[in-house]
Amino acid sequence: MFPRDFWLYLASRFCSAAAMMMLRAAIAWHVFALSHSAFHLGLVGLVQFVPVLCLMLVGGALADTYDRRTIMMLAQAVPLACSLALWLATRSGLASLPLLYATVVAVGVAWAFDSPPRAVTIAATNQALAFTTGPALCGWVIAAADVASVYAVQAGLIAASLVALALMGTRRRAAAGGVVSLAAIREGLAFVRRNPVVLGCMSLDMFAVIFGGAAALLPIYATEILRVGPRGYGLLTSSLELGALVMSLALTILPPIRRAGVALLAAVSVYGLATIVFGLSRWFPLSVLAYMTVGMADQVSVLMRGTAIQLSTPDALRGRVSSVSMIFIGASNQLGAAESGFVAALTSAPFSVVSGGVASLLVLGIVAAALPELRRYRIDGAAA
Repeated sequence: MFPRDFWLYLASRFCSAAAMMMLRAAIAWHVFALSHSAFHLGLVGLVQFVPVLCLMLVGGALADTYDRRTIMMLAQAVPLACSLALWLATRSGLASLPLLYATVVAVGVAWAFDSPPRAVTIAATNQALAFTTGPALCGWVIAAADVASVYAVQAGLIAASLVALALMGTRRRAAAGGVVSLAAIREGLAFVRRNPVVLGCMSLDMFAVIFGGAAALLPIYATEILRVGPRGYGLLTSSLELGALVMSLALTILPPIRRAGVALLAAVSVYGLATIVFGLSRWFPLSVLAYMTVGMADQVSVLMRGTAIQLSTPDALRGRVSSVSMIFIGASNQLGAAESGFVAALTSAPFSVVSGGVASLLVLGIVAAALPELRRYRIDGAAA
């Protein structure tokens, strides 16, 4: 039986993650509505990446030194303020691309400090459910009201997350040193560099998603290619996380995966193939199914990578190593959005998605050939 604080923590993470996904989906829709430009959708990803690159390692070191709950509460206050500002500006007709980009930067800074380590399977299922709920709710609210209302609902979710965190019991943690130093950050980087399996998992996931990500182009697919409107946009955006949720639940029922390296490589191959199908599809049900398959494959990759990191990292280093992992994840998501948006601006959205899926398969072949340790890796540590 899990303690009360554990459920409060999960509730907080659910509300926070759903709110973050709502905000990202709303900003992408809002940016495209104002610009009608794939280039600007790619620029959103690039703007998101800069604060992650600069601050994620600092956030991890802080998590190893100070109370993580306090850091999370301070970090979540930033997107709460941003959501309220966007709500007021949109209702007043003052929303603009510079304001949206400034919001992306501010939220990116906060996110660098709001990514603490977590239990792998249960929290991954909770997160997948939140990631599914957020975009679907975004599309429904836009269709039923307007994008300004999305910002108001998102602010309410963050407020609920802060309440859950405030109700958690205070628990003092022993500080490793009391200060955040460059030496502490370098120690986390050195650990990742010395571990070929952890480094291989992070690298494969990063490059596969950079080339294969299609999330930034979903407003174009929903409005110009599939022509399904805001509700279809919400369903299309949430289908990735719905697939992740289905796979996460399946993995809690099925026997544990032991040959994690093989499972990871197989998942990335399915990820690339499903991305190609999504890029070529002009039928909405097939597009949703293909994007769900992308999410299912990505969830296997997430769980294999997360398990390897959790099992391989001492608790004293976990915040720093997790922050390195989050940089890889941030790079894959944000740089992937930039890559797909810029390529689509030069060519077309379908070409960007299909070529990205092909590139993901090429990356898979290179990593599988270069890192035999990754192919042989097992959860129980035995050789294949």
